[in-house]
Amino acid sequence: MAEYILENDELRVKISSAGAELRSVVDKRSGVEKMWQADPAFWGRTSPVLFPLVGQYRDGVSRFDGKEYHMGQHGFARDREFTLLETDGTLCRFILRADAATKEKYPFDFELVIGYRLTGRTLAVSWEVKNTDARKMYFSIGAHPAFNCGMEGYRLRFDTKEPLTVGVLRGGVYTDEKKHLPLDESGAMAITPALFDDDALIIENDQAHSCAIIDPQGECVVQVTFDAPLFGIWSPVGKCAPFVCIEPWYGRSDRFDFDQQLEKREWGNSLEEGETFHAGYQMNF
Repeated sequence: MAEYILENDELRVKISSAGAELRSVVDKRSGVEKMWQADPAFWGRTSPVLFPLVGQYRDGVSRFDGKEYHMGQHGFARDREFTLLETDGTLCRFILRADAATKEKYPFDFELVIGYRLTGRTLAVSWEVKNTDARKMYFSIGAHPAFNCGMEGYRLRFDTKEPLTVGVLRGGVYTDEKKHLPLDESGAMAITPALFDDDALIIENDQAHSCAIIDPQGECVVQVTFDAPLFGIWSPVGKCAPFVCIEPWYGRSDRFDFDQQLEKREWGNSLEEGETFHAGYQMNF
């Protein structure tokens, strides 16, 4: 494992080759750490990459081409060592390639490139997924960055003022239940421990493409912007943890009644042989 620093006059960013994971963003004006520091008493990660699975397979199983594959929540990329492709002080890019270990859990050959670019007070994350297999490939990818904030006086603010329709997980799988969260005239709602009583908030169908954390003084802690059609907001159930995750997704957990066929997963993505998928998101601090 190696760590790499991106830095300018505004921010100092630390990224690990382990999982190509963002580990730290320090505001050089104030000295404040913006990212959760992986205290295992609450949650032992900071910003894992979710690939090739976002959420969970029903019963931990997917089926493809007559075979059964077993994979844990959020896939394996977050637990793998990536290889550095390049770094120049404000940019770094890492790559993960399929190998014998990944093929036991996931049937395809692939290349996954994760990039980070620092510009002013914005950190942009890029994803490139290339199908290096000789057949059509199916996958999901997503982000899971955790930002330091409190549960008292903090708010979430969206780029919409319409009430949000939120999907509900039970036992890690997606249900038919829905919740409706009203927003105030600024497009905001309060962060409270009860907000996460049913696990992550899952907001689908392009209801919003920006989510910010606002502190009690009305200042923006971070604004996350994305093109993803769905996203999650999460803090651990029942822990009143001092962080909140804002998670752009291209994929989510299986429905409770899903037939486990990999190519049929809701919000899944596919690539023909040789094709590359490009996506990402931005964090403005």
